[in-house]
Amino acid sequence: MATAAYEQLKLHMTPEKFYVEACDDGADDVLTIDRVSTEVTLAVKKDVPPSAVTRPIFGILGTIHLVAGNYLIVITKKTKVGEFFNHVIWKATDFDVLSYKKTMLHLTDIQLQDNKTFLAMLNHVLNVDGFYFSTTYDLTHTLQRLSNTSPEFQEMSLLERADQRFVWNGHLLRELSAQPEVHRFALPVLHGFITMHSCSINGKYFDWILISRRSCFRAGVRYYVRGIDSEGHAANFVETEQIVHYNGSKASFVQTRGSIPVFWSQRPNLKYKPLPQISKVANHMDGFQRHFDSQVIIYGKQVIINLINQKGSEKPLEQTFATMVSSLGSGMMRYIAFDFHKECKNMRWDRLSILLDQVAEMQDELSYFLVDSAGQVVANQEGVFRSNCMDCLDRTNVIQSLLARRSLQAQLQRLGVLHVGQKLEEQDEFEKIYKNAWADNANACAKQYAGTGALKTDFTRTGKRTHLGLIMDGWNSMIRYYKNNFSDGFRQDSIDLFLGNYSVDELESHSPLSVPRDWKFLALPVIMVVAFSMCIICLLMAGDTWTETLAYVLFWGVASIGTFFIILYNGKDFVDAPRLVQKEKID
Repeated sequence: MATAAYEQLKLHMTPEKFYVEACDDGADDVLTIDRVSTEVTLAVKKDVPPSAVTRPIFGILGTIHLVAGNYLIVITKKTKVGEFFNHVIWKATDFDVLSYKKTMLHLTDIQLQDNKTFLAMLNHVLNVDGFYFSTTYDLTHTLQRLSNTSPEFQEMSLLERADQRFVWNGHLLRELSAQPEVHRFALPVLHGFITMHSCSINGKYFDWILISRRSCFRAGVRYYVRGIDSEGHAANFVETEQIVHYNGSKASFVQTRGSIPVFWSQRPNLKYKPLPQISKVANHMDGFQRHFDSQVIIYGKQVIINLINQKGSEKPLEQTFATMVSSLGSGMMRYIAFDFHKECKNMRWDRLSILLDQVAEMQDELSYFLVDSAGQVVANQEGVFRSNCMDCLDRTNVIQSLLARRSLQAQLQRLGVLHVGQKLEEQDEFEKIYKNAWADNANACAKQYAGTGALKTDFTRTGKRTHLGLIMDGWNSMIRYYKNNFSDGFRQDSIDLFLGNYSVDELESHSPLSVPRDWKFLALPVIMVVAFSMCIICLLMAGDTWTETLAYVLFWGVASIGTFFIILYNGKDFVDAPRLVQKEKID
């Protein structure tokens, strides 16, 4: 069993040091952080000065260096998600960012403003829902990966053994990582979604758990992070595991999602759907092969389900993906293109059964992981479905929920929960839990990547597409449009700072935050608003003749519309672009 992290902590603060006291039974350790030298050492309880200011905390997220110096980030509130094989799982719901420095007098006005902006970025990430942790259980690995480990691995601390793809505070913990003696104070934190439910079918009680682990490699926001990087990491990569626990037996079914693994971009430019651009110069096969080599090593066989449109602006991406799979010629990969929007047009979502029937035999071959009450592995999952659409959100989540239900049907029958011939769809109480959980999963993944809740969740929750659902999709689409164009640069910068893709250097002669805006960014929107307002005023305050009024309306109307089209034509000058890390541009 992994060495547990400390669960009960107290933070003692003096002007010179932070003292983090372990309050678990029998513990005498105190983590000491020097606020001047930044040195981290291990002490004992008697070393804590009685004059220190004391408060309870629930974990150390890590440390980060900003313009004003170092900051300590701690978890100040948590809520219990549930229990996982007698391990408590928590959601971190509030944090505090504490400065090592006692004063900011050493900073210039520009440095003060930059530091304030960096703090706002940190708090933005911390305010995005979905940070989970356990002090006794390794949340970063699937059941199958945990079952296939060495005794040495099982004795490691949670931080040492964690899958680094899913440790969102890995960069923040780098100083503690370098000192094994303080690892019990270091808490690996997952970002994504976790829900747990105690369920009953036929009077038989079982636990049903859904976990989505969001990768911190190539992490970012919708339009600024697409495709793959040179290491083969895909944008918006999420590993989703569905777990059943019944009478000591445990079953698991794992799926993945991730952006189309070639070099492409879709930079916002004020258009509702920017045109995807596929690189003409990048070595697509190199990145593509790196991606799937790692996927095969981790998960086994890959059944790729590509749900994007097979016509219009998405068509070149589908063709490129199909060509890459064919060129690689791997027997470990199967490729299925299913035009979701075409097949389900006119709200014919029953046609998703076409895809399920097409992959049914493949799903049976992939199987699922099952371990009996004696701890013996009965079945292994031999591979995963890797699903994607353009964003890997809405269409992807619908398909994943249907595939997961089919696997769950087989698992519950094998465990004896379902009788022969019984269907999960007929279990009304469980179906409600199941559908709502998958819809909540969709919303969590969408908010973390696109900034709004998911689309199409009416189908996930009810099994039907509704007119109200279409209206809600329109509303969410409008919010996405605004955020993607006017606030995603800040969101992307926030993630890059949090994950360590950008490191603050207070000695930089030129701050990346002081990039001046083009004059058009300020002038043209003002002109458009003024012209449109004058047009409305002219209509409300009609002149002596309709001819005069019409002339004024036409003048200001043409001015406002003309300015709007100038803004649209120069869209890239008006979007909120990242400033800390230059995102690759695809030519």
